[in-house]
Amino acid sequence: MQALWESGLWLDIAIAITALELLVLGSLHVFTRRGLHPNAWALNLCSGLLLMLALRSTLGGAAWHWPVMCLAASGVMHSADLWRRWRLQQRVITPS
Repeated sequence: MQALWESGLWLDIAIAITALELLVLGSLHVFTRRGLHPNAWALNLCSGLLLMLALRSTLGGAAWHWPVMCLAASGVMHSADLWRRWRLQQRVITPS
C-alpha cells in the first residue's frame, strides 16, 4: 500500500475514474436523455479533475507553469459553477 501511495498511482486511478465518470454521465445524457443534464455537474467535475491534474503535475516534477495553469483553470470553472448556481437560485427565489 505504501508503494501505491509513494508512486502516485492512486492519483492516476482517481483521475481515470473521474474522467470515466465524465464520459459515462455525458454519454448517458446524450444517448438516452436520462440522468442529470451536463449543466448540473460538468463545471464542478472538471474543476475537481483540474485540481487532481495540478497535484499530479506537481508530483511528477513538471515545470511550475503546468500546476499553476491547472489551478487557475480550476478556479475559473469553480467560479463559473458558483455563478451559475447563484443565478439559478435567484430565479427560483424571486419570481418574475
